[in-house]
Amino acid sequence: MLTSPHDAALFDYYTTAQLALVNAVSGSITPIGQPAVFGRVSAAPGGSRILVDRIHRPYSYIRAYSRFPKEVEVWSTDGALIDTVTSQPLADQVPIEGVVTGPRFHSWRPTEAATLVWTEALDGGNPRNKAPHRDRLMIKREGGPAKELWKLEHRFWGIEWIEQGGLALVSDYDRDRQWTRTFLINADDASVPGRLLWNMSRDEKYKNPGDAVYRVLPSGASVVHQEQDWIFLSGTGSSPEGDRPFLDRLNLRTLQSERLFRSDRMSLEYFMGWMDLGAGTFVTRHESPTEPPNLNLRTLGRDPRTSAPEREAARDSTARPITRFPDPTPQIRGITKRLVTYTRADGVPLSFMLYLPPGYQEGTRLPTMLWAYPGDYADKSVAGQVEGSTKEFTTLAGTSELFFLLRGYAVLDDVAMPVIGPPETVYDTFNEQLVMNAQAAIDKAVELGVTDRDRVGIGGHSHGALMTAALMAHSNLFRAGVARSGAFNKVLVPFGFQNEKRTLFQARDTYIKVSPFFFADKIREPLLLIHGELDVNPGTVPLQSEKLFEAMRGIGKTVRLTMLPYESHGYSARESTEHVLFEMLSWFDRFVKNAKPRSETAPKPSP
Repeated sequence: MLTSPHDAALFDYYTTAQLALVNAVSGSITPIGQPAVFGRVSAAPGGSRILVDRIHRPYSYIRAYSRFPKEVEVWSTDGALIDTVTSQPLADQVPIEGVVTGPRFHSWRPTEAATLVWTEALDGGNPRNKAPHRDRLMIKREGGPAKELWKLEHRFWGIEWIEQGGLALVSDYDRDRQWTRTFLINADDASVPGRLLWNMSRDEKYKNPGDAVYRVLPSGASVVHQEQDWIFLSGTGSSPEGDRPFLDRLNLRTLQSERLFRSDRMSLEYFMGWMDLGAGTFVTRHESPTEPPNLNLRTLGRDPRTSAPEREAARDSTARPITRFPDPTPQIRGITKRLVTYTRADGVPLSFMLYLPPGYQEGTRLPTMLWAYPGDYADKSVAGQVEGSTKEFTTLAGTSELFFLLRGYAVLDDVAMPVIGPPETVYDTFNEQLVMNAQAAIDKAVELGVTDRDRVGIGGHSHGALMTAALMAHSNLFRAGVARSGAFNKVLVPFGFQNEKRTLFQARDTYIKVSPFFFADKIREPLLLIHGELDVNPGTVPLQSEKLFEAMRGIGKTVRLTMLPYESHGYSARESTEHVLFEMLSWFDRFVKNAKPRSETAPKPSP
């Protein structure tokens, strides 16, 4: 956030830009209009018009730049103002999960010249207001009036334009159910009713239809690729056995789909793009536990298979390698992994990816790192759905928790941490559900014979850091923890956090309950705090780690705070990356790997 007039002057200095046309052949540069602070710039199909968001004062000291006043304008390529689409004032009173009241999300229609599309709220921008429709889509051709294109019962979630016939995919989102719907509409013929394509939980993985495949038109605009009556969908293909990516095609007349390709069970292969649709050739990215990612050219068989199991490809295909990149780190190929599934105490299915270090001897109990990030779910049936794949090529990079494998630890990675309940009150049971999740994961790892229950540590980043501190305050499951770039006192963010929909003044007890700062005296074991000195994420300012450190230190707890100079919410510099790894590994070696067994007379690890 800006904090002073000097900050505002610096913002002007560093963000003021000059638009220009650059001739790619001659290199000549032609300025467009006057310098300004631009939030967004996009060219209309064909490049004759430019849509600009021009940010201007007065700036705010309590809101991010995306809330600053702005003019949304259409310019010609010589900088002349063609149209002022809207003037948006400082948006400093937008409700939690609300939107501005005027036109928003302006974009060009990619299948027409100089045609704008935008969204307007019909509920005052407040999700708590009752309204038969929350948003409407508007369309305006240059020189013509604005027209209503489509009304949405719930909040606008996105629009994807299909290549032909004025067709588009329009999605809305129901915040109360965490539910999404996608409709097929005809923007050129209002008499054609929209048709519902997909209707599912926001968190649905197994039945997710995938993402539309795009292509670039001669005008330079991107659209959903259409071939006769078909469009194409590519997805991760999550399933109880792990991810198996796929390529489907969907018939726009019948709304029936056909699976063209699905990754086999021994590798992980993603659709990347069509090479020659007519010839049935496309590029994939292929990898396996022993093969690094490389590109393949796949060719579809001409005829459908006589019979194909459900969800499997309806056509055969053959692959030819395009690239042959070698294994960059053959020394870590001894790392093994497997998908582990189990259930928590209340019957919710969970999973984690178990990584074991090179040379692991079956039956050996190891010190263990548990790494996770919690998520909130309104629908219990999808909370435990598996994602990820054991067939992914293992790499170690950045500040990854997988570096612990090279120090002899078992790593429970992507441990499922669902918090399930009505969206309005789900955080009321945040701590209790975290403890159930962690207890179930540790119990399973101990049951498998790979984890020493007396030597388990926990780590997480951002919301995962809050999880780490909360579990250390409300359970006795861990010997140490590392919490990176977290927020530990939610009272400091009184108008909502993560997906909490209530203000501090509406849910005071919950804000305090989910804040480990108020339970610093309950944190029994050593906690390492790491934070970027210049964290720009509004919810995780450095003060969050500083105050938890002061609280724990003041009452004699074992705690360490590492501040990373010039780093924001994530860590980029080589020096920072190496230092974070040093801090985490040293902390765990001291307090987890070499932890003394808990006394027989001490309370056993339990919630």
